[in-house]
Amino acid sequence: MRIRVEDSSDRGRYEAFADDERAGYLAYRREGGMLALDHTDVRERFEGEGVGSSLVARALDDAREQDLAVIPFCPFANDYIKRHAEYADLVPESEREKFGLS
Repeated sequence: MRIRVEDSSDRGRYEAFADDERAGYLAYRREGGMLALDHTDVRERFEGEGVGSSLVARALDDAREQDLAVIPFCPFANDYIKRHAEYADLVPESEREKFGLS
């Protein structure tokens, strides 16, 4: 299965497609220099296939490229950052303890 992720900024979310079928999304808010990751939703039939991870990784990569701070309100996104420590620096130091990233 090929997973493609697109930023639908007009809808405030990243959308994932698995072999051109909508598989899930990551809702976000962008305010100034911050990207708040609010909610990840993956269709049941695509759970466990890497869709959620693809969504979060794309959002974090985009945040790094655009020099945005990340606030991971979404538990899935927060857990992803915990498992991939190379992204922890995107979360402001003052917020890391709140999200268990210190």
